[in-house]
Amino acid sequence: MIKYLGSKRTLVPQLCELVLGLRAKSAIDLFSGTARVGHALKRLGIQVHANDHNAYAATLARCYVETDRNLVLRNARLLIAELNKLRGETGWFTENFCINSRFFQPKNGARIDAIREAIARKELDQPLESVLLVALMEAADRVDSTIGVQMAYLKHWAPRSFNDLELRLPDVLPRARNGKGSVHQLDALDAAQVLTGDVAYLDPPYNQHKYLGNYHIWESLILWDKPEVYGVACKRIDCRSRLSSFNSRLLAVDAMRSVVSCLQCEHLIVSFSDEGYLSRRELEEILRCRGKVLVLGHDYKRHVGAQLEYTTRRGKRLAPWADCEIRNISTS
Repeated sequence: MIKYLGSKRTLVPQLCELVLGLRAKSAIDLFSGTARVGHALKRLGIQVHANDHNAYAATLARCYVETDRNLVLRNARLLIAELNKLRGETGWFTENFCINSRFFQPKNGARIDAIREAIARKELDQPLESVLLVALMEAADRVDSTIGVQMAYLKHWAPRSFNDLELRLPDVLPRARNGKGSVHQLDALDAAQVLTGDVAYLDPPYNQHKYLGNYHIWESLILWDKPEVYGVACKRIDCRSRLSSFNSRLLAVDAMRSVVSCLQCEHLIVSFSDEGYLSRRELEEILRCRGKVLVLGHDYKRHVGAQLEYTTRRGKRLAPWADCEIRNISTS
């Protein structure tokens, strides 16, 4: 799966244990992100209903939660082999993310352009298309030149960026024994009012950094709408207008309260950082409206981006995640 800020890779075993302990047969993953949690729950046989308002995240969930292996396996293998043979063709992606910025080496950018255009021309059904798009996204992620987010790129090429882009078949699972999963691309509050399950898992944004801005390249790769871009990172213009209440210090508490009160489930599991907008006291107060609250601590290593020193080309120091080229990769 792609590199992701806030990935729950180390939490997945504990989350799975909690869900199994609740004897849940169905689960809601309201902020699905990379679909890592939903994928793990599907592997356990649980019917998963995933939701995320970003297109790239919804596509990941369609591949890992909604799509069942037997329906796509043969065609996906054939198409991946075909797409891997395509020669590069410089286009919108190469121009913006290899020339105007330096997220990928041009040889790989041109292949991304060629493969994405080929997928678009095939007009495939959604399950198969989602598998191919995820294969392309993950292939690009393996040859990028970042620290894991797309707010900036490295001054010098990362060693992995010299590798050749290669598509691989994603780990698509058979249908869960408790039923086929589903994927929704709704605002969290809207999704909370229509989705039902035995347990809901919430992993909302916890500070001002929008996942759309952190992973704008994946959004453009999936939508393939070739939008107007801005800044050193060539971000989508709608990064300025697509807002979430969870990214606002003033609105986050009310947003969380609204979602929690609307959820249609018996049990609720929430993952939240102690560096987020909501304090532990506020979060526990919100959750108590649904019943008893149990708090489990989990140590984590901060993302490398929070440990780096950032400077602009003129030498001005900036706070983490500013729009700039990363010039000094040294811990501060």
